[in-house]
Amino acid sequence: MTYAQSVINGDRLALARLLTQVENNAPDGRTALIELFPYTGKAHLIGVTGAPGTGKSSLVNQLALHYRKAEDKRIAIVAVDPSSPFTGGAVLGDRVRMRDLTGDANVFIRSMASRGSLGGLAQSTANMAQVFDAAGFDIIIIETVGAGQSEVDVARLAHTTLVVEAPGLGDDIQAIKAGILEIADILVVNKADRPGVENTEKALKSMLDLAHPTERVFQHHGSTMRVAAPAQPASSAPMWIPPILRTVSTEGKGIVELAEAIARHVVHLRQSGDWAVRERARLEVELDALVRESLMNRFKESVPQEMVEDVLEKVVQRNISPWEAVKILMKEK
Repeated sequence: MTYAQSVINGDRLALARLLTQVENNAPDGRTALIELFPYTGKAHLIGVTGAPGTGKSSLVNQLALHYRKAEDKRIAIVAVDPSSPFTGGAVLGDRVRMRDLTGDANVFIRSMASRGSLGGLAQSTANMAQVFDAAGFDIIIIETVGAGQSEVDVARLAHTTLVVEAPGLGDDIQAIKAGILEIADILVVNKADRPGVENTEKALKSMLDLAHPTERVFQHHGSTMRVAAPAQPASSAPMWIPPILRTVSTEGKGIVELAEAIARHVVHLRQSGDWAVRERARLEVELDALVRESLMNRFKESVPQEMVEDVLEKVVQRNISPWEAVKILMKEK
């Protein structure tokens, strides 16, 4: 029996082994992905991102517990940890905060290293999500490393993206400056029992009002004037405005409300047609990445390494430009 058949039949050991094959981009893993692809497209992918220290892992833990106890969903969690730039290793410590899920046969937690990928998502994360999807998991939660501005990569993979903030971490609008607020489908202010939660929530709301104004407010001769924003065309679906929710993940507060907001977002995606749009965009990004990888491999096979080194040396010596170098190498190919 192949890896793919065993995974479809619910073999957890085969699933674990296949995930390793996929992460290492082994031939058996690629073969299994081809066999499993027709069984994908059913799971709801939830991305969880945000700055380090906001409590993403604890939030994921509580959210998974809710889905198991209240809705009896099968949950897969992909926790992407940062890799060391020196050793290539990773701490893979997210499981420490997910002990409550240990022993549940309908929960599968997989930690993996980012391996230097921008956006905190390893190249194989999308493939892992496909394996979990084919294995029959209802919800796949992808928690990213929270490394900074390139976290937008998670939005290309997930149907619903949660951006987690927390009070007391410095600049209240760091998320906006980091460029990740724009990808949020739901904003979560975690650790809401800490001082400063009102300021954090207020800053996020101000930024949302700029992005999705319901009315314009300005001063005219000392008087406050309010002008309604232009209405949405009657033929189009209502715009989704990211809600801001407070949670205290260590105590489980606000988790039910968060799950309800996620459910509303799924309904919106289905009714507006955005689910199909996001799925198509996700597969397009994946296809582009595979094409680039395939072309690069073909290039390495057809162009001698000595030729590449010689051309690179000329670039280093400033004898030719990188653009000229590419032309030389592509002609050789």
